[in-house]
Amino acid sequence: MAIVLGPNQYGKAEVRVVAVDRSTPRHSLVDLNVSSALRGDFAAAHTAGDNAHVLTTDAQKNTVFAFARDGIGSPEEFGIRLADHFTGSQPWVTGARVSIESYGWDRIAVGGQPHDHAFRRPGGEVRTAVVTVAGSGTDATVHVLAGLTDLVVLKTTGSEFWGFPRDRYTTLPETTDRILATAVTARWRYTGTDVDWNGTYDAVRTTLLETFAGTHSLALQQTLFTMGEAALSRHPDVAEIRFSMPNKHHFLQDLSAFGLDNDLDGPGAVVYHADDRPYGLIEGTVLRDEVPAAPVAWEGTPGFC
Repeated sequence: MAIVLGPNQYGKAEVRVVAVDRSTPRHSLVDLNVSSALRGDFAAAHTAGDNAHVLTTDAQKNTVFAFARDGIGSPEEFGIRLADHFTGSQPWVTGARVSIESYGWDRIAVGGQPHDHAFRRPGGEVRTAVVTVAGSGTDATVHVLAGLTDLVVLKTTGSEFWGFPRDRYTTLPETTDRILATAVTARWRYTGTDVDWNGTYDAVRTTLLETFAGTHSLALQQTLFTMGEAALSRHPDVAEIRFSMPNKHHFLQDLSAFGLDNDLDGPGAVVYHADDRPYGLIEGTVLRDEVPAAPVAWEGTPGFC
């Protein structure tokens, strides 16, 4: 019986890089948070303190900045460039995973016109990309996950929740008209790399939003599946999509102590209290059953998303 080293990886986490294209008077800005992780023959570093095969995390950080100097393009493109470089840089590096968060900036409007070089940061939504390269050279396989986090959405009607079993601890009343709100985290895996990264990302995001808005929901689970089904139906480049969707609860506030009603169909505003925790967490995967699974694409990505 022996104690041995199991699967491992190492890298540089959360390299914050901002690239500004000043080649024209109308500047463009890309704001990323990049994490890299290398896989390969690093056993001696763990078991003997031999660093001969360790490409330093500092070098990985510097590579991010150096590659950004040539322009970033889409997060997926940038991730592929970095991962290909790392797997080809040293013979003992047999795989690389590059995870990217992309923070959006909107141009500030001045006199009704978008300013050339002044920006504002919108809400909490973040675009994500994860590129995994296994192998190197002609034997390498590339897997790309795109996605988003904290896409907060809400419907003031068009949502029901009833027909669930009741036990001695069930207090939740059934409803045929409620607020449905969630913060969508979604990641989708592409079938290959011949993809219009920005165009397809925008199209998938639009599909998710339109489907959320247009689906009469009997449960957040149903909404999740319908959103995933629409994304796969409309976008053949997407092999599977995974969701994590917390239920952002809104409950009718009891105003009877003040001699006030609070009816959905009554005059005046309907008043709710928003509970941020505890919350239901709905997670799931929608996939094409004819497309082979790719577990390596999801390694290191926690939970469903």
